[in-house]
Amino acid sequence: MITNIPMELLRTFAAIADSGSFSRAADIVGRTQSAVSMQVKRLEEVIEKPLLQRDSRNINLTADGLTLLNYARKILKLNEEAVSVLKQPELSGWLSIGLPDDYATRFLPKILAGFSRTHPKVQVEVTCEPSHQLLKRMQRRELDLAMTTSATAEIENCILLRQDPTVWVTSDQHCQHEDKPLPLALFPDECYCRNWIMSALKQAGIEYRIAYSSSSIVGLTAAISAGLAVTAISQSIVSAGMRQLHPEEGFPSLPSAAFLLNRNPDSDNCVVNSLAEHIKKAFATGMNL
Repeated sequence: MITNIPMELLRTFAAIADSGSFSRAADIVGRTQSAVSMQVKRLEEVIEKPLLQRDSRNINLTADGLTLLNYARKILKLNEEAVSVLKQPELSGWLSIGLPDDYATRFLPKILAGFSRTHPKVQVEVTCEPSHQLLKRMQRRELDLAMTTSATAEIENCILLRQDPTVWVTSDQHCQHEDKPLPLALFPDECYCRNWIMSALKQAGIEYRIAYSSSSIVGLTAAISAGLAVTAISQSIVSAGMRQLHPEEGFPSLPSAAFLLNRNPDSDNCVVNSLAEHIKKAFATGMNL
């Protein structure tokens, strides 16, 4: 016999997992707290396994609960996409978006894959350049959207997608972080992170030398992997072959960077608005980013 899990039970279960509270989950799904409790009980009866462990302060998912949560997120996302495709007018046209190559590799495949499923007739032109170059393009109105990193989130026509910690990284196969003076691989002068790095090292009294410079994360990654230098990058783009360095190893703390979605005020149309909303929702919900 096929077991059917009602969608509203999965939505409530995911809300509890995200909020960590029955009362907050009740606000999210628009039900009373007692109704939420009844839905959890019903879901556990359908699954025939306990999904939550509760005490006076905390709510934790059981191993089966964690497994179900993974499936619940996928089911809810597919349901939302199906409704979006069938109920919204079909969009067509093209738009342009820019972002740094490091973030393009990390985020763009999943974002564009999800967007193309709901809007298959929209063509997206992608430009990969450093953030300062993308901002110049936005000023010239050459792009509809741009995802950029910044030292501050307070920028006109921008939406904060996430705050990204800046971390020190070295090769996981070499010990160049122990060299004196410390060899650095840095982005060009226009990069705020370069200034953060040199200022932090100076304040910590750590001697350094600039061993390698590149405007591309690919170039910096190559220098790190080859054991030529260390650098500091946003935590979300730390890749295989890198090892994060910590304050207890003598490396000073660095500020967090703002990852922003920049809007071209002249590009106010349903195609651009739709991708912008898709990006905002992807970051707001996590979307395994």
